Order: sequence, then C-alpha cells, then structure tokens
Amino acid sequence: MKRIVQSLVVVSGLALVQGCAALGKSNSFTLTADLPPDFAYVASVYYVPAKGQTCTVPREDNLIPQFNREWRTEYKPDAQIEIRRTRKGCELVVDHVELQLNAIYGPDRSDFGRDWAQVAVREELLDEHKGTFNDAGESVFSGQCQWLFRTIGPHRYIAKILDCKKMDANGEVLKTRPFAAYTLDELPGKTVKMKIKLADEERPYMKDTWVKVPGGWKRCMGDNFADQDAFCFGNYTDFSTFRMPDGRNCSIYPGCTEDKEVTP
Repeated sequence: MKRIVQSLVVVSGLALVQGCAALGKSNSFTLTADLPPDFAYVASVYYVPAKGQTCTVPREDNLIPQFNREWRTEYKPDAQIEIRRTRKGCELVVDHVELQLNAIYGPDRSDFGRDWAQVAVREELLDEHKGTFNDAGESVFSGQCQWLFRTIGPHRYIAKILDCKKMDANGEVLKTRPFAAYTLDELPGKTVKMKIKLADEERPYMKDTWVKVPGGWKRCMGDNFADQDAFCFGNYTDFSTFRMPDGRNCSIYPGCTEDKEVTP
C-alpha cells in the first residue's frame, strides 16, 4: 500500500510538470540581480498550498530552497525558481522569495552589512501592484542601498549598517524595502531582475554624533572614549579619533589620510 501511495505522489508531480509543458509553459522563472561590487544576495523560496487545496504539508516535507547560501565563496547572480511543486500529494505554489542582501565593507568576516528585499507571488493582483515585463520577458525592480556608519568599542572602530530602500520608476527613493509582486500565471519562462545601486554618500547611523566638515565627518568626543553614544550636545569643538576597519587611526571619515598613533 505504501508503494502505491508513493507511486501516486510521483505520478501527481509528473502530471503537474507535464501539464505545464503541454500548455507550452515553463514551471520556473529566472531570478537575477544587478548589484554593486562586494554585494551578494541569498534567496529563500517559500511555498504554500495552491488555491483550492485543502491539504497541508509539514515543514520538514516542505523545505525552503536557498540559492547562494555560501554567498562569500559560491555566489551566482542567476537562480531558477520553481513555480509549482508537489509534496506529500499536495500541490504547492511559490508564495514569496525572501532576498537577503549582504555587502562587505572590511577585511574581517564580521565586516559586512545586511538588509532585505522581497518578491511576492499571488494568484491575482491589482494592476497597480503588479510587475510588468518587457518584450524580452524581463521585469526589473530597483532599490538603493546606503551605508550608515557609527563607532563601537573603547577604541571607536568604524562599523557600518546597510540600509536598502525601494526606488520607483522615476528614481525616487521610497521608505519601504525593495519589493516587487507578480501573479503565478505571468511568471513561467520570465526573468525577474533586482537592480540595486549604492548611494554616492554614506551618512551617520545616529543623529548628533558626527559633524560635517570639509572632506567628511568628525566624531564628537562626548564625555570620553568610554562614552559609547557620545552625542555632540552642542559641543562641536571636541572630537575624537576612531579606527577604520583596516586598523588605521583617523580623525575624518571617510576621507582619512592620516595614520596617527592616538591612544585613548
């Protein structure tokens, strides 16, 4: 009996794929990305029961495929995303693709920033919420990432936080994260491209902690080097040095040209 059930599951899965082929449709779409240097994405694909299905599938039988999990060493910009699949006799469809954006800024393994983007897939969408494809079958959604810098620790090492936002068709940076949505029927055989640009300038992570000067920013001293927040509080004459990710001691970020041995 067990073999019969297993055979039915296999036949059901084959029928689903063959059905797509009979209709002249692929059962996948290509996800790709145009990213700045030292950026990479990790894609996690989530599936849910198709519309009209009353079945459920335990998480251990509905594992989340990941692409570029080893993004530091085995990164590939293209990923083939399966649209429909069958698990335990239950027809599943892709619900969304979670995109982890990683960017390296220094030599240590911890010197990287991370933010998120998403591609959602639905049975139906209002036209104003639905992505569009050109004649070549490609749809592009855009975003901008910006580095936010701060200092951490008693030596005030520079650390960076990655902040990514969606860009509209006019190039305006919005308040939400990069995002696009498509319907199941329009995705087969198509290409969805995430295009991310890096902002020309970095900015402080916290307000009233750095002062803009020619060539960059100076770090307010605060009470002393042990003061981790070190807000300026109107004191724009007492500044501290800090250390770059490569270990240099500097007084202006990012236009650091000095290499002074300053010990707090």
